[in-house]
Amino acid sequence: MSDYSLGTLEETILIIVLMKEESYGVEIAKVYESHVGQSISLPAIHVVLKRLEKKGLVKSSFGEPTPERGGKRKKIYQGTPTGYKVAKEMQERRSKMWSFVPNPSTNYGLI
Repeated sequence: MSDYSLGTLEETILIIVLMKEESYGVEIAKVYESHVGQSISLPAIHVVLKRLEKKGLVKSSFGEPTPERGGKRKKIYQGTPTGYKVAKEMQERRSKMWSFVPNPSTNYGLI
């Protein structure tokens, strides 16, 4: 098992990056909002992406400049093999933990 400690936001951003072959900040913010139901600032996303990159879970490169961006290049993020491995291990750990949570309707009389 890998020795990576991720906070909830790091885990969420990592999963979003892994959803596609490549992602960038604004796209990550839109996916985050649609799946989590809350908005997130671009600076917050970039801080998390830098941490994930430092841990070797994502890598970045620059795309080509576009007229829509005033000639600026997007920073593109991709999951690394280590990122996929860590995400899979997190998913397995969480699933195992959830398997121990009793069904409230059968064990506690709740609906």
